[in-house]
Amino acid sequence: MQQPVPPYSLSAEDGRTVVRLRGDWTIDRLTPGALALGDLPPPAQGVAAIHLGEVAALDAAGAWLVVRLALSWRAAGRATDLADATPEQLLLLERVAAAAPESLPAPRPRLYILDMLERMGETVVEGARHTLRQIGFFGLVLACAARTARSPRRLRLTSAVHHMEAVGINAVPIVGLLSFLIGMVMVFVSVQQLARFGAQIYTINMLEIAVYREMAPLLTAIIVAGRSGSAFTAQIGAMVVNEEVDAMRSMGLDPLEMLVLPRLLALLTMVPLLTFLADIVGIVGGGLMCWTFMDIAPAEFLERFRSLPWPWHFRVGLIKAPFYALVIGVIGCFEGFEVTGSSASVGERTTRSVVEAIFWIIVLNAFFAAFFSTLGY
Repeated sequence: MQQPVPPYSLSAEDGRTVVRLRGDWTIDRLTPGALALGDLPPPAQGVAAIHLGEVAALDAAGAWLVVRLALSWRAAGRATDLADATPEQLLLLERVAAAAPESLPAPRPRLYILDMLERMGETVVEGARHTLRQIGFFGLVLACAARTARSPRRLRLTSAVHHMEAVGINAVPIVGLLSFLIGMVMVFVSVQQLARFGAQIYTINMLEIAVYREMAPLLTAIIVAGRSGSAFTAQIGAMVVNEEVDAMRSMGLDPLEMLVLPRLLALLTMVPLLTFLADIVGIVGGGLMCWTFMDIAPAEFLERFRSLPWPWHFRVGLIKAPFYALVIGVIGCFEGFEVTGSSASVGERTTRSVVEAIFWIIVLNAFFAAFFSTLGY
């Protein structure tokens, strides 16, 4: 079997190091051996020469390999000449050399820790820029809401009512079921811990505080973020992909007024109502658990419950609800407008919308907990 001819040979002639190229040096004929030409070490001393007399065909890819070898040897202090090249080859080599850097940069060693810190820094910078864009979008929404408040007829009430149905009425079953189960779980867990101290009766106190202040508003907001916040992102993102938002702008319509305000109004109206529903159903579930597991009759449960400061805790939970609704609406709509040109971007932004909304809901919840604790409530 005939062995393939090597693309080049290296020899010493008359005190010079000579590299003779042969064959086709075109992009479709370059072999791994030809690609390694630029990695040849520079000669220990003397002058080097690159002969192209046996080269049958040369294109820009092959010329770059020749130029790279010459540049690397010249950077090492070795004079390197090109010999036996045709005028066409010389012209191509000159043009490639003119576009090439004067010297090849030395490879920079990379450390894993530096790469990790670089990625972390890029993530932090991108997160800060993203947050600033969200704040700017929120400012635009407030300005649009102020304009609409001066002229209420501009508000699309039909769209707002439609979104109220999607956000509120359609979410009643899942919010009610989960709140009922959470109330039962709170009683079951609390009575096991308080039984060690003979204080099972205080389970009702824990149920009242946990459901009214924390679980009902937080659970409702997370459910709405998963259902409606993601739906807002997907709907607006699909309109961006189909260029419907651009069509609105070309017709002189404000996308914020047409798409964002009705959704925000629906959230600000329905999330407090869903929180109220979660409060009632959670207490009912906890009361049922107290009746079956602790043998506390409903009349005794209600009497004990009425003696607690439940109205304030109830109001604290409802105070949180509009803020959660605002976060869900702004982030959901903002991520929809951030969609860029493909259906894959819609899915990515929808996932990001849910994650960011839940993150900021929990941050707000922590802020409210610290705020009301500082006030002594």
